[in-house]
Amino acid sequence: MGGAVADVRSKEELDGVLGGGGSVVLHFWASWCEASKQMDQVFSHLSADFPSARFLRVEAEEQPEISECYSVSAVPFFVFCKDGKVVDKLEGANPPSLAEKISKVVGPKNRGEPGGGEDGAPPSEGPASNHPSDSLKNRLQQLVDSHPVFLFMKGTPDQPKCGFSRKVVDILKDEGVDFGSFDILTDNDVREGMKKFSNWPTFPQLFCKGSSSAAATLRSPYHGLLGVDSAAAAAASAVATTVVSESENPPQAATEEKSVETTSDASGALNSRLEELTNRSSVMLFMKGTQMNPEKVEFQSFDILSDNEVRQGLKLIGGSDIMLEMQRSGELKTTLTEKGVLPGEQTLEERLRDLVSSSPVMLFMKGSPDAPRCGFSSKVVSALREEGVDFGYFDILTDDEVRQGLKTFSNWPTFPQLYYKSDLIGGCDIVLELHKNGELRATLTE
Repeated sequence: MGGAVADVRSKEELDGVLGGGGSVVLHFWASWCEASKQMDQVFSHLSADFPSARFLRVEAEEQPEISECYSVSAVPFFVFCKDGKVVDKLEGANPPSLAEKISKVVGPKNRGEPGGGEDGAPPSEGPASNHPSDSLKNRLQQLVDSHPVFLFMKGTPDQPKCGFSRKVVDILKDEGVDFGSFDILTDNDVREGMKKFSNWPTFPQLFCKGSSSAAATLRSPYHGLLGVDSAAAAAASAVATTVVSESENPPQAATEEKSVETTSDASGALNSRLEELTNRSSVMLFMKGTQMNPEKVEFQSFDILSDNEVRQGLKLIGGSDIMLEMQRSGELKTTLTEKGVLPGEQTLEERLRDLVSSSPVMLFMKGSPDAPRCGFSSKVVSALREEGVDFGYFDILTDDEVRQGLKTFSNWPTFPQLYYKSDLIGGCDIVLELHKNGELRATLTE
């Protein structure tokens, strides 16, 4: 850990820090959670930006008393305290929101102290501003637009001055991508202005044709983010693929870019085809890959990776973020019910019976199989996969009604819960015992 981040070993230790007053930021994390590890890097960067605050890490499952005290049910999870009182919380991996909440609790960055800037950068002259001035905005936009691929980094491509910048440079060079760069260590106005301009608190930042590729790559459908290190690398790889593809086939690339900018240029035949596709089903999902349907919603899907013409010609209505927000607010269910896609209101017991029977092997867990959000769920998923068992799942963190109702329905108070043909098999300990004794697969296939 860099910056001023310290690990909390006990509740007594934490109480002592909070009793001292001032601003304290807690990061609840877990060693098995990649999003936690990656957000740790952002957390460390921000601790250097706000030296007047205390930045503390709490390993959620190793400190259950502290986790329960702050109602931590998933990681990463952040708690913001002022003078011993909780003033805000943040669940999930979202660096811009984390930086914004820290700024609100701690106040503006203390530029008067040594090391007050990011990684001890020299302080800028004049008062801090929440938004870049118009002249600075114009300058930043000119920099971003000065090259199709542009990297804001620490140091230069020949002499990077941080590991993250070096990794992105190496990937771009390995892929043969021509790119421009700006050393943020040479100009603090640009350095601080870019954080507001891109709504991204750390560096490096990679732009492709004026869009922040790093920020776009970071957002995950599991409402997590890739960290600064791996995200920047992933973004560089994505940009490299795009640029190399365009250089090998310029006419097609030009056509694709134009169709993204305005769908009205799509051919009449393409418009007819898109209309036919969208009308195939009451609910039609355009996605990458093929469908998995843990919910009992009848829908058809189209793999956009199989046809780039369809991919570029579609008019975007909404993506995973909008769908997840609609699900959390209940709007998705209401909308689908109003349109006759879903049946009328079920009782909770009817809904639970339908969920339990929706797959021969059904797992109720925290998170998803690819991104579990508790260690016990992660262990059960690993056991099922090692046995080669196909299973459906339901993320109980997305629906508290199901989460609480299932405890009574199954007479089992904890999660995960594994069912086979609608009968409860048990929780983590039972599943792991069956796996250890070589009986799990037989139990789930008899």
